[in-house]
Amino acid sequence: MSQFAPRPLAIAPSILASDFSKLGEEVRAVDQAGADWIHLDVMDGHFVPNISYGPDVIKAMRPHTSKIFDAHLMIAPCDPYLEAFAKAGCDHITVHAEAGPHLHRSLQAIRALGKKAGVSLNPGTHPSVLEYVLDDIDLVLVMSVNPGFGGQAFIPSAVEKINAIRAMVAGRPIDIEVDGGVSDKVAGELAAAGANALVAGSAVFKGGTLDAYKANIAGIRNAAMSARREVV
Repeated sequence: MSQFAPRPLAIAPSILASDFSKLGEEVRAVDQAGADWIHLDVMDGHFVPNISYGPDVIKAMRPHTSKIFDAHLMIAPCDPYLEAFAKAGCDHITVHAEAGPHLHRSLQAIRALGKKAGVSLNPGTHPSVLEYVLDDIDLVLVMSVNPGFGGQAFIPSAVEKINAIRAMVAGRPIDIEVDGGVSDKVAGELAAAGANALVAGSAVFKGGTLDAYKANIAGIRNAAMSARREVV
C-alpha cells in the first residue's frame, strides 16, 4: 500500500535564482522546460535578511505563463499585503508560522481572497504549530535552509520533519512542499519522505539556457518519481 496521499508531483523553479534582467523570458523558459509551478520568494529585509520583489513585479510576470504562481511570503507583518499579492495573480499564498501572532487569521484571509493558503516552517520550528490549522491549509512549506538567501546547503533534518508532517496530514488534500538546497541529489529522499512539491532555484537555473533548464527539471523529477515508485 502506498504511503502517499494522492497529490501530484510538482517541480517549482524559484524565480529568485533567475536572471532578473529578463524576468519575463526566464518565466517563459522554465514554463517551456516543464515547470509545474512558478515559485515566488518574497523577502522584506525585516523578517529575513534580504529584499527581493513585491506584488508589482509579480504582476508583471503573470502574463508570461499560465502555470500556478506559488508565492512564499517571507515578510512580517504579512496580513496588510495579502490582498495585493492575490490581485497580482498569485494562486498559492504561503505565510510563515513565525511571522506573526495570528496564523489562523492570516490563513482565513488568504482563503477569503479565493487563494490556496500555505504555512511555511523555518528549520528550527516544530511541526506541532500546524496542529490546530490543518483544516485551514492547502499547503505546508518546509524550509530546508534558513530563509533569506539562495544557494545554501540542504539541512538534512528537513527529511524527518517532512515524515512527521505527512503523518499529521493523514490523507488530507494538503501539498507538502520543500524549499532550500533541493537538487536531483536529494529529491528522491524528499519524495520518499512524503514531499510532493519541490522548489529548486540554482539547481534549475544553472546553465542559463532552455535546454539546460529542461535537463535540470527532468533530473529532479526523475529522481523524485523513482523514489515514489520504490516506496509503493
